[in-house]
Amino acid sequence: MKSLWTPWRMEHVAASAPRATGCLFEPPGEGSSDKAHLLLFRDRLLVVLLNRFPYANGHLLVAPRRHAGDLADLTPEENSALMAMLAFCSQTLRRRFHAEGLNIGLNLGACAGAGIPGHLHFHVVPRWPGDHNFMTVLAELRTIPQHIERSFDVLLPDFQNYRP
Repeated sequence: MKSLWTPWRMEHVAASAPRATGCLFEPPGEGSSDKAHLLLFRDRLLVVLLNRFPYANGHLLVAPRRHAGDLADLTPEENSALMAMLAFCSQTLRRRFHAEGLNIGLNLGACAGAGIPGHLHFHVVPRWPGDHNFMTVLAELRTIPQHIERSFDVLLPDFQNYRP
């Protein structure tokens, strides 16, 4: 049996890494993108980030800029902007990564699996036939075929040209 070592994840798994100050969905600065923070898009209403711990390459997080823990807390403008962005993300992932399917999900509340219950966010995960193989079943390990920085570079031009 072979071992796949990922020691850089231990601080995350053991929760021993220094806690980041602020909110994941509030990267520093005001720029519309930032590779260091995996920020693909930011405007006055929304942010789109690559998930640093993805289920698949191209796994996106789409959130309102304003802290809102429930869909009922969104303004009509935020709700509309989120739906338009989710459609854009779906189209972009299909075009850039040739995704044959997508999982789009939202967990509301800690008991429903929300890792950041005070700031709702959608996960947009591209999928392909056979994309998660025996490694996930036998070793509880996911294999991601593309480096996250390359995924960022592939997606950024589309988000730079996004016009709601």
